Parts: sequence; structure tokens; C-alpha cells
Amino acid sequence: MRVGNKVVNCRTDRSGYVDVVVEKHGLKPGWHEATIRSDDSDAATAPVLIIGPETRYGIISDLDDTCISTMLPRMMIAAWNTLVVHSQARTAVPGMAPFYRELRQMYDDAPVIYLSTGAWNTADTLEDFLQRAGFPKGPMLLTDWGPTNTGWFRSGQEHKRATLRRLWREFPHVHWMLIGDDGQHDPKIYGDFAEDHPDVVEFIALRELTPAEQVLSHGLPVRNEDLLPSESINATTPVYRAPDGYSLAARIKAKHEAEQDREARRPSLRRIAAHNTRRRRR
Repeated sequence: MRVGNKVVNCRTDRSGYVDVVVEKHGLKPGWHEATIRSDDSDAATAPVLIIGPETRYGIISDLDDTCISTMLPRMMIAAWNTLVVHSQARTAVPGMAPFYRELRQMYDDAPVIYLSTGAWNTADTLEDFLQRAGFPKGPMLLTDWGPTNTGWFRSGQEHKRATLRRLWREFPHVHWMLIGDDGQHDPKIYGDFAEDHPDVVEFIALRELTPAEQVLSHGLPVRNEDLLPSESINATTPVYRAPDGYSLAARIKAKHEAEQDREARRPSLRRIAAHNTRRRRR
């Protein structure tokens, strides 16, 4: 594999995928291509995103029921994503693509990373859907769908938890915006991560599923309110809930503008405080 000016020898897993850390590649932040070749195959290229040390914010997003409206039981989503190969068969959650584009404008072109329990062999279809629906381009962190050494199916929860920990280790300078839905495990996974690392979680945003979607997701027509507080997870991590991307964008934009206004007023407040201090000294 060649990434920038670095060439490394690596092995694929049993499914043919490569997961390798490449250091001293010499690439600047942004999108680039890695070239992968073997002795008995043609060269292939793969897009890679380099996140630089100056990157302050990043977005981590779920896919199913967050970006893509599935209206399927969770146990059937993996089969659906594998067997239904046409991106036109999927429907975007209203307002989520504009919401992500607006977040990137507010937060310094924050990179978007799509973290899902979907299978790697659906990556091309998912990428085509995201592009067609107007979502920002971003790396996809998926998993294998099938038996493991300990069971018939891989743990989607553990995949998400392990990936969040890995992103925290590899990019300790990035403040993450965690976006998912309230249908099943996202509130608990994101809440636990925010409790463990409150200094790197900017906020948690959850798309509220409809009662019908809740039934299909986990068998009950109510959201997982007990898994995450409605307003904040701790003193520094707010939680936003809304049924679509438009409402989430409005809530977060209002909070962001209020914070910017307070920051702009601080120099004036400091000057007033200093003036009052001088008057008391007199």
C-alpha cells in the first residue's frame, strides 16, 4: 500500500479488507488517495481523509434512522442494506443533510465521520446514497456482518464503542459532535462516552423516532428516555432532541449564536470590570 510518500506491507482480513495505521506519509490535511496492490491483482485506489492537528471539531454520525429512514426492524436492517443494492430505494431523513452542511459552516469545516453497524460490502451503495441526498462526504467506519469466534453476529454496540475510543486516542485535540437517533443504543453509547470524556464532546444530537419507528426499532412506541437525560449529560455536554434535521439545526444554531454573542461581549465586560476596579482604588 502507498499513502503519500510512504509504502507499507500489510495483510487483509478474511474478508479482504485492510485496516492499517500509516505514519510519516507526508500528506497535508484533506482528501487524498491511497494505492493498494498485490502480486496477483491490479492496483486499486481508496480515498483517505487526513485530519490535521489544527482541526478543532468533528462530526460523528450514525446512518440508519439518523440519515437514512429505514422503517424496518433492527434485526432486518443488515439484510436490507446487503440485499437492496440500489441507493434509490432508500429515503433520507428530512433536513439531516442541510443540518450537517450548516454544522460544517458553524464549526470550521468539521469533518464528518459516518459510524454505523452496516456491513463493509454495502459501503459503495451507502456512499452513493449520501452523495445523492446531499450529505457531506466523509469516511465510513462500518463492520463485518456475519459469524465471529463467539457468536453468529458481531456486536454493533461494541463496534461503535471501540471506534469512539479509537477516534479519541488518535485525535485527542478534536471536539466531537455525536449525532444519532433515540431508537435503540445511540443514547447509551454516546452518553457513556460523554461521561468518560466530557472535555472532548461538544454536544449530543438525537433524532426522535416516530412511534411507528420506535416499535420497529425496539418493540415499544416510546423513546429510550431512560438511557440519556433530555437536556444535558453533564455540566459541559448538552443534549438536543428533535424529530428531524431542520429542528435540530434551529436549536443548535440558536445556542451557537448565543455563545458567540457572549464571547463577543466579554472584552467589553472585562473593560467595565477593570474600570470599576480603578474607581474603587481611587
